[in-house]
Amino acid sequence: MKNALNLWMKAACAAAWLAAPAARAVTLDEAVQAALENSPTLQAAESRIDSAQALLRQAKSYDYPSIGLSATYARSDNPPQAFMMTLNQRSLNMMDPAFNPNEPDDTENLRGSVTAQWRLFDLQRDAGKRMAGHGAAASAEAFAAARNQLVHEVTRGFHGVLQAQAFANVQAQAVKSIEESLRIAQERFDAGGAVKTDVLNLETQLAQANEDLIKARNGAQLALAALNAAIGSDLVAADTIATPDSAAFDAPPPECKDPEAFENRPELRAARLMRQVKEQDLRKAKGGYAPTISAFGSLDADSDASSDFEQSYMAGVMAEINIFDGARTRAAVQAAQAELAAAQADEQKARLNLKLDLQQAFLGTREAWERLGVVRKSLETAQEAQRIVQEQYQQGAADISILLQTQVGVTAMQTRSAAAQYDYLTALSNLQRAKGELGNSQYSESSIQDSESGPQSF
Repeated sequence: MKNALNLWMKAACAAAWLAAPAARAVTLDEAVQAALENSPTLQAAESRIDSAQALLRQAKSYDYPSIGLSATYARSDNPPQAFMMTLNQRSLNMMDPAFNPNEPDDTENLRGSVTAQWRLFDLQRDAGKRMAGHGAAASAEAFAAARNQLVHEVTRGFHGVLQAQAFANVQAQAVKSIEESLRIAQERFDAGGAVKTDVLNLETQLAQANEDLIKARNGAQLALAALNAAIGSDLVAADTIATPDSAAFDAPPPECKDPEAFENRPELRAARLMRQVKEQDLRKAKGGYAPTISAFGSLDADSDASSDFEQSYMAGVMAEINIFDGARTRAAVQAAQAELAAAQADEQKARLNLKLDLQQAFLGTREAWERLGVVRKSLETAQEAQRIVQEQYQQGAADISILLQTQVGVTAMQTRSAAAQYDYLTALSNLQRAKGELGNSQYSESSIQDSESGPQSF
């Protein structure tokens, strides 16, 4: 009865396993989308955009007046203070016989004030606002650059997993092929048509092939772990990764019709914006030589805390200019000029590096395409040679050394073919990265500038 129950449970589990739907394969687009959602690098870049936009709103806030409220209570017998308190309360009576300004009684005052200040003209403020605007745009370009790089990294990792799995499959096929050759050699040895060394050589070759298979399978697992780390989650499994359509390997690479395509790279736009930040920083430093003009005003209400409040006001305009500051402004201008020169050099360096990056990516894509064509022809030749030698060996017309040589050649060419296929797809992705086509972002310089212009930014 117990055995029958165990058999029934095993049958039920097997039926449930067969009825369970197969795991859906994860495509490259899905892996990229998951990485864009989970990447801590992009999350940090988005936070920097939020910070830069907040700094921009802070800089723009100086265009508006600042208004404050204050309330103070004071009690004093200090002659000047007591005199002014009484005067502000409109209760000073110098004709009073008891009036003695040198020996005032304890005087208390409750004051409520509304104050306002407004900077009407300040070159440093205007330059700081432009610096913040360029900084916000630069943070958006840094985000786009991070997206561009991340998409390529995930694409390369995705193809790396498929390539490693292809290597493992090649080694598995090599093991089966050597096992078949070993079977034939054993039959020929048993029949007296082969020597013992043929069998021993094939057994040695089989052991080496099994060792290579272990390494290849381990490499596939490491590639899968690296891909999931780039994605930010264990999205892809060894049996749930979608293979590309065979047509992807047949499409020739695009021509490099625009050698200046690197101008669209967000890294170059970011370098250009940082140079503009330094230009405004220099303008801000030179603003230390210019005057500032401010308006101010206050509305006060004073009381001795026992009678009605008496109101007073004050308003005015103030101009300030720096006459001497120990050459502090001059040093700031010199430092800003040096920083601007460095930013200009960095922009030129970025342009040269990105131009070289595009040229290397294009040449790498063309090389991968040409290598793919050569490897395909070589693989067909090696496989045909293996088929002929196997037939000859089975008939006793070929030596074991030739059989081993053709087997090694086929395995090598199959491995090179798999490498060439996925190297080509990775090279295509790298070319798109070098053109800046993978970093399309919801953030852009224009969107940040639009947010600057309206009151909604506050």
